[in-house]
Amino acid sequence: MNQLEQLKQFTTVVADTGDFESMREYQPRDATTNPSLILKAAQQEAYAPLVDRAVADLRGSSLSGRALTEAVIDRVLIAFGKEILAIVPGRVSTEVDARLSFDTEGTIEKARRLIELYEAEGIGRERILIKIASTWEGIEAAARLQRESIRCNLTLMFSLIQAVACAEAGVTLISPFVGRIYDWYRKQTGEDYHGADDPGVQSVRRIYAYYRKFGYDTEVMGASFRNLGQILELAGCDLLTISPDLLEKLQNHEGEVERKLSPDAADGESAADINRLDLDEKTFRYRLNADAMATEKTAEGIRKFATDMEKMETLVEMKLG
Repeated sequence: MNQLEQLKQFTTVVADTGDFESMREYQPRDATTNPSLILKAAQQEAYAPLVDRAVADLRGSSLSGRALTEAVIDRVLIAFGKEILAIVPGRVSTEVDARLSFDTEGTIEKARRLIELYEAEGIGRERILIKIASTWEGIEAAARLQRESIRCNLTLMFSLIQAVACAEAGVTLISPFVGRIYDWYRKQTGEDYHGADDPGVQSVRRIYAYYRKFGYDTEVMGASFRNLGQILELAGCDLLTISPDLLEKLQNHEGEVERKLSPDAADGESAADINRLDLDEKTFRYRLNADAMATEKTAEGIRKFATDMEKMETLVEMKLG
């Protein structure tokens, strides 16, 4: 049995891609997308018809300018999501524009719009996760959306304080970024990290242990992996979202996969060492600011996704003529 098959025995495997053929090949339960992945896919000949169809559907509408471009992009996101849900049996994560990361009301409005478009296509909201950046404003938006049965995936997460705020808000799922944490520490120290010593792996383990100790239902989905070692060190995590190149490596490896995380024993994390964090907005902002890595990587991620959304707008505007 290859490593991918073994991993699926105790972790839900999620495809981190906008490529449909990869999903068919590796048969994940869920799939995640983000602006960068959608932009990359939309520029490929195989997926151009999805963009062209959205442009054609709205070209004759009463919308114009930025409103028209935004509406087309929303349709593109739903078109990708719909195609993905025809392949995977579970859920798809669709991301809110990163430029709304500090706009609670704007995030809520966009999330509701995306859900409306999915439901107009006959897809129930139980199959959709709305991806939102783990800012204070994003978490506040998610708390309100969850009360409307709009399930949320809080992304661009790099710290325990972000994870705790999400759990307190009752969000469905969080996506702590293993690889980007690893990148930051490697750049700062010049040291390579392996196995359990990887700071990204340690971050997810601590979040997982905290949730288990205090009984939160929020799912933990490790994300942004750089190598197989990071994935295997988190075997047993609720979910892991993995890029096609790493899914291929898992499928081609026959070595044994050992379960490292479980609900009963959070991988050696001493429960006695984990104290409950009481937080409000001021505490959240201070603790996040005090964590240079989390502050820098959250900001960097928002900028990157915002830039790719702007590129997507340019692509759509060119097609609109």
